Amino acid sequence: MQPEAAARPRTLSDKVWDTHVVRPGADAPDLLYIDLHLIHEVTSPQAFAALRAAGREVRRPLQTLATTDHVVPTGQPGPAPAADPDAERQINALATNSSRFGLPLYPQGDPRQGIVHVIGPEQGLTLPGTTIVCGDSHTSTHGAFGALAFGIGTSQVEHVLATQTLTMRRPQTMSVRIDGDPAPGVSAKDLILGVIGRLGAAAGTGAIIEYHGSTIDQLSMDARMTICNMSIEAGARAGMIAPDETTYAYLRGRPRAPQGDLWHHALAYWRTLRTDQGARFDRHARIDATQLAPYVTWGTNPAQSVPLDAAVPDPAAVTDAPERERALRALHYMDLRPGTPMKDIPVDVVFIGSCTNGRLEDLRAAADVLRGRTVRPTVRALVVPGSSAVKEQAEREGLDEVFIKAGFQWRTAGCSMCCAMNGDLLLPGQRGASTSNRNFEGRQGAGGRTHLVSPQVAAATAVAGTLAAPSDLA
Repeated sequence: MQPEAAARPRTLSDKVWDTHVVRPGADAPDLLYIDLHLIHEVTSPQAFAALRAAGREVRRPLQTLATTDHVVPTGQPGPAPAADPDAERQINALATNSSRFGLPLYPQGDPRQGIVHVIGPEQGLTLPGTTIVCGDSHTSTHGAFGALAFGIGTSQVEHVLATQTLTMRRPQTMSVRIDGDPAPGVSAKDLILGVIGRLGAAAGTGAIIEYHGSTIDQLSMDARMTICNMSIEAGARAGMIAPDETTYAYLRGRPRAPQGDLWHHALAYWRTLRTDQGARFDRHARIDATQLAPYVTWGTNPAQSVPLDAAVPDPAAVTDAPERERALRALHYMDLRPGTPMKDIPVDVVFIGSCTNGRLEDLRAAADVLRGRTVRPTVRALVVPGSSAVKEQAEREGLDEVFIKAGFQWRTAGCSMCCAMNGDLLLPGQRGASTSNRNFEGRQGAGGRTHLVSPQVAAATAVAGTLAAPSDLA
C-alpha cells in the first residue's frame, strides 16, 4: 500500500483491500491475497481436475475449508447417499480431492458440517479485515463481520487453490445508511427486502455496499449476516458492515477465532476497521427503517416485493417499458392477477432454512410463532437448520419438538430447497413461501413459484395456509 493511500480518508472496504494487494494492477486488475477459501461439492470438481491436469498442488491447504452442503440429502436422520447419482459423485469427489490435496473437510455426519456461509462464522473462521472467497454468490454473507467476501467462478476457484491469490479490479463503493427503529414484526429479512425493493435489483451493480446507521448498529450478528447475504440480490459485488462490540462478542471463544494474546492483538486491529470521516463513496442511499414493513415478493426477482398488507401490483402503472415487460412476465409465471391481496394467496409448501435464514435466531423466531399452533393440512412444511451445530443447539432448546408438534418436518443441515439440487423442491405449479434468497423462475424446482419471506412470516403462512403475518393468526 502506498503511503499516500494510507493518509487519505478511506472506506472500510478500501482499508481491507489495500492491506491485501500483493501486486497493484495500475491499468490492470490488482492481485489480492486471499485469507480464507471456502469450497463445496458443486463448484470445486472442475477446479481440482484442472489442478491435476496442470500438475499443481494447493498453495495453502490449511487456508481452505471444504464442506458438503448443496446436494446433500436432508430427509435422513444421519448421513445417507444422495438419490441423484450425479450428486453422489460430487460428494465423493470432494472427499477424494480433499484427501488428495490435504484440505480440511467437514462432510455430512461431521458435527461441524453445514452450509458453507453458516459454518464459517460459527467456527470463528470468518474474521474482520480478512478476504474470503467461495464458488458461491452468497459469500457476501461474511461481510457482516467486516470481511471482504466475494463469490467467484470455477476458473477463479482453481486460481485461488493454486496461488492463494485472486486478480480483481477494485469495485466501486456504495453507502447504504439505514436509520430508525423498525416497527414490531419487521425482521432483518424485511429490512433487506425493503432496501432491494426501494433501490432496485441493479442498484449495487459492480459495487461493494457498506451498510451503516442506527438500525444496523442494533442488529445481532445473525441479522447482519441476513442483510449482507442478500447484497448480491441488489447487484452488488459484496456487502460489508464494520465490526463492533456485537461482532467481538460473537467471535470470542469460537473454535477457530484467535485466542489469548492473539485475541487482544486482533481486537486492536479490528477496532481500526471503520470508514474514516471524510471518506468518499461512489454511490449513496438512505433508508428510513420506520417506513418498512414485513415484505413478500410477488415476482421473479427479490426487488419485485411489496408489504405483506399490500396487493399484487399492476404492471400497467409501471412507466418504464422494460420494467413493465419484466413485471408482466413475472405475473404470468407466478400465475397472479394485479390487485389480488397478498394475504389471499394460498401456498402449498413452506421452507425455513438456507444461508439467509437458517441460523439459530431464525429458528427461534419461527418457533415462537408456531408454539401452540398447527400447520394447515394442505401445506407441506419443512425446516432445515443451516448447520449441524445449529441443529444440535436447536434440539437442546426443544425447538425441534415445537416444529414437529406443529407439523413441520425437522431435517438435517444443508442448502435444501434453496437451490433444489437435493430432492427438496417445488413441483411444477406449486407455490412456496421460502426464507431463502432467490425467487427466480425455476430456482426451487422447475415450474415452482417462490415467495420470499421472513422466518416469522413463513411460520404464520404455514398455519394460515395463505401468506400471513403472525399478527394475522388467531
